Amino acid sequence: MRSAQLFTTNTNAAAAITRRVVRRRLWQNNSSRSCRAVSSTTPLFQPSAAACETDNASSYAPRRPIYVSATRQHVGKTSTCVALVSGLMKRFDKVGFMKPVGQKFLTVTDEDGNELNVDKDAVLVKEHFGLDHVRYADINPVLIPKGYTRDYLDGKITLDQQKQNLSRAYHRVMEESDVLLCEGTGHCAVGSVVEASNAQVASWLNARMVLVVNGGLGKAWDELEMNKVFCDKFGVDIAGVIVNRVVPEKYEQVKHYLGRALQERWGVPLIGLVPDRPYLGCPAIADLELLFEGSNLVSGKQYRMRHYTVQELQLVATSLEVFLRNLRRDPERTLYVCHASRNDILLGFLMESQQRGPGWEAAMIVTGYTDYPISRQVMDIVMSMENAPPVLMVPKQTHQVMEDIHKFTPKLNYQDEGRVSVAVKHYEPYIDFSLLLQEDGEAATAP
Repeated sequence: MRSAQLFTTNTNAAAAITRRVVRRRLWQNNSSRSCRAVSSTTPLFQPSAAACETDNASSYAPRRPIYVSATRQHVGKTSTCVALVSGLMKRFDKVGFMKPVGQKFLTVTDEDGNELNVDKDAVLVKEHFGLDHVRYADINPVLIPKGYTRDYLDGKITLDQQKQNLSRAYHRVMEESDVLLCEGTGHCAVGSVVEASNAQVASWLNARMVLVVNGGLGKAWDELEMNKVFCDKFGVDIAGVIVNRVVPEKYEQVKHYLGRALQERWGVPLIGLVPDRPYLGCPAIADLELLFEGSNLVSGKQYRMRHYTVQELQLVATSLEVFLRNLRRDPERTLYVCHASRNDILLGFLMESQQRGPGWEAAMIVTGYTDYPISRQVMDIVMSMENAPPVLMVPKQTHQVMEDIHKFTPKLNYQDEGRVSVAVKHYEPYIDFSLLLQEDGEAATAP
């Protein structure tokens, strides 16, 4: 017996879903298409003839949740999810969202004025898209903070408790939504130690899995195969695959060969193929604040969401004279790194900023400030200067800062509206929503 039966919809939830599904269209057809000719399948909930004529809907049925899981870290899963939510909102009246199991969290104030710890990606999606019909208490029913795994293995938290929390939240979200998108945490096996891996949770929810992998052929296929094993173990259907960060020059090659392999070997479609967009991997100053524990943005706080590429990163290890000469030649958007012992470089940078116009977008990271404290006089100048550029004080030493920035992969966050909007605009056009929404046995119908 499949474990999905745990989440069989109760009577009230079923009635609510029935009313909502019959009332709302799953997707809009072209006005020239007749209602009777749209679908070759029999929907679970058949709309009335009047509803069919009035709404010109293609089909009505309670849809299985869509569950998005990565194949490993840093493949753009959250970027994919925000694009999916955006696309679904164009096709459904109310899109539900959950991050069933979360890890890194933010403290938020919920609809009743209570403080809750909620997974940061769930906060991002709810706030960015204004999902007021999904309550904070339901959007992330299981949170795994530090110490949770030990408590679970010690029996202080049980599997039944986790399932009950998920079940209650799932039914409440489904009652208020036409379609539900769930974002997993990491790859399909993440959460196994507490018996709540992505594959297990997707099975409980009877969800259809979308796997997200980074572009390529051999390595991408290896990662997909490993994650498919876990899906097969728990009887999870794979709805399709989305490939991110594809090298533009290899786009058609990946589309042809990986798409063919998926269809021939798995019988599932390639539902998205997204070319690389380097900007989305560029950290903002706010990301660097989080990356370096104990850091302090002493000026330019209004520019926290300004992004810099690795190519715009420049280490300063020259004389002041050479630095100032280079400063006037460098691109206006450069992120400089210098050691805290170089008061002359910091002061030269600040003085130059006052001579530049609003188009000058340089910033400076000052390293090792705990071992080499900046003098009070210099700090007073920095903090009192009007329209000062961003200066981020970091306790780590220079070589470690440079290495960490080069290795760093920034994540979307709800405060960085610009990057989230760019991710949606970039990803959404490359996803085939007709294939995504294709249920078992259905022919794909373009929304």
